[in-house]
Amino acid sequence: MRNLLGFLSGLIFGLGLIVSGMANPAKVLNFLDLAGHWDPSLGFVMGGAVVVTFLGYRLAWQQGAPILAPDFDVPTSSRIDRPLILGAALFGLGWGIGGFCPGPAWTALPLLSPGILTFLPMMLLGLWLGAGGRNLPLLISKGVRK
Repeated sequence: MRNLLGFLSGLIFGLGLIVSGMANPAKVLNFLDLAGHWDPSLGFVMGGAVVVTFLGYRLAWQQGAPILAPDFDVPTSSRIDRPLILGAALFGLGWGIGGFCPGPAWTALPLLSPGILTFLPMMLLGLWLGAGGRNLPLLISKGVRK
């Protein structure tokens, strides 16, 4: 049941990315191009996501525990350290240069464009290297954890 709900959540997320145009890296790059052909639509998508996330967390925290888990998996550290800053900077640079972040990269894979065929393997390599060379399929399915 948990896998089915995970699949459905990912499918809805992916469809939302496609419908909003976020699978198109030109849309992202045009949002970042303030001096050129600026496209503010990404800001509206992000704003909508913030509202939905805010409301979703308020509803989730009212529950005693998640439906399919014994408790919420909440980070225990709130430290802002060097790995966090470097990771955020690398993510931002990659996003600004390529126009992709992980979710839209997977939804754009069927297009087989040269950009996505370069970005996606490099993203997976970065995940693997960041985890010290551990099991990549596990990293993709569970997220990077040390």
